[in-house]
Amino acid sequence: MNALTAITGARIFDGDLWHDDSALLFEDGRIAGIVGEREVPAAARTVAMAGLSLVPGFIDLQVNGGGGVLLNERPDIDGIRAICAAHARFGTTALLPTLITDTPDVTEAAIDAGVKARRSGVPGFLGLHLEGPHLSLARKGAHDPQFIRPMEQADLDRTVAACAQLDVLLMTLAPENVTNEQIAALAAAGVIVSLGHSDTGYATAAAAIEAGARMATHLFNAMSPLSHREPGLVGAVLDLGHVHAGLIADGYHVDPAAIGVALRAKRGPGRIFLVTDAMAPLGTDMTGFRLNGREIFRKDGRLTLADGTLAGADTDMMACVRFMHRHVGLDLDEALRMASLYPAEAIGMTGRKGRLTHGHDADFAALDASLSVAATWIGGRPAFAA
Repeated sequence: MNALTAITGARIFDGDLWHDDSALLFEDGRIAGIVGEREVPAAARTVAMAGLSLVPGFIDLQVNGGGGVLLNERPDIDGIRAICAAHARFGTTALLPTLITDTPDVTEAAIDAGVKARRSGVPGFLGLHLEGPHLSLARKGAHDPQFIRPMEQADLDRTVAACAQLDVLLMTLAPENVTNEQIAALAAAGVIVSLGHSDTGYATAAAAIEAGARMATHLFNAMSPLSHREPGLVGAVLDLGHVHAGLIADGYHVDPAAIGVALRAKRGPGRIFLVTDAMAPLGTDMTGFRLNGREIFRKDGRLTLADGTLAGADTDMMACVRFMHRHVGLDLDEALRMASLYPAEAIGMTGRKGRLTHGHDADFAALDASLSVAATWIGGRPAFAA
C-alpha cells in the first residue's frame, strides 16, 4: 500500500486540460484526483515540484533497446529491465520492448523474457512488440533478409500462446508473407496486428485491415508510398479511419512537411502517435553496436548500416515531443497527446493509461521550462530524477 501523496507547486496537464494552483493526488499506484492546493488532505504526503509541469507518462510502442542494451542481443528479463530504466529518464513510463526479425530461438527467448517481466512487475514494461519476421523483402529496411519468411502454423501458435500471457502483444507483419486468415486468427486471439515493412498496394492493405489489422508501423518508412494511381500502404493508413499509425519524429525518418500533410489527411477515429524506434545507444555515448552480426554506426543523430540504410532511431520520446512542437508546429498539448493518450488509444488502454485522471495509473513525467524531463514516476513510485 502506497500512502496518499500530493504533488504540489507544478502545473498539471491531465491529457485534456491544464490545471494551475492545483495538486496531483495518487495512492496505491493510481491517480486519486486533481484538487486545489488548499484542498490537499492533511494526511497526504506532499512532494513539492515548483516551476515544473506534470504530464501523462509517455507510452512507446516501438523500443528496440536503450541504455546499451538491444533486445535482440539480450532477450532476457535483465535486458528488458535495463531498456525500461533507460527510457524512464526521458519520460517514458510504459513501453513495448521490440524484437527485430531474428531466429525462432531468439523469438522464443524474448517471449519468455516478456512473460517473466510481466510476472515480476518490471517498472515500465507494458508488453512485447514482435517486428517480423513475416515482412516484405522489398521493404526490409535494416531487417536481416536471411530471417524473413512466411508465417507458418508454428509461428501462429507461438504468437497466440504468447498473447495469452502478456497484457499487450503487438506484431508487425506484411500481407505479402501472411494470409488474411492468419491475420484474423491473430486478431481474434487479442494480438494487435500492425502492417509494416510492406510493399503492398492499397487494396491488399485494405483487405488485411478488414481481416483484423488495426495499426501501421512507423508511417512512411519501409512501406509502399502514396501515389496518384496506387495509394499504397501509406494511402490506406491515412484513408481508413479506424487504423492507428506510429511515427518516428526525429527529423531524419520523416520530413516535417510530410508529417504535417499526414496529420491533416488522417481520417479518424484512428490517430497518428509517436514512437522512438530507439536502439541500444539511447542514453549512452556508444558510437555503434551490432545487430544480427552487422555493424550499426551512430553519427549526427542517425543510426545506419554501412550502406547508409537507417537502422532504428537515435532519439527519445521527449525529443520527439519537442520536435513535433518546435519543428512541425503542433500545440504542446497535442504533441503530448501523441506521446501518451494516442498510443494508449491504439492499444485499447485508455482506461488505465494516457491521462492523469481518477483511476488511471500514476504514471507521469515532470518537465522543466526547456521541455526536458526532471523526474519520472511509474505506478506512483519515482523511476528517475535529474
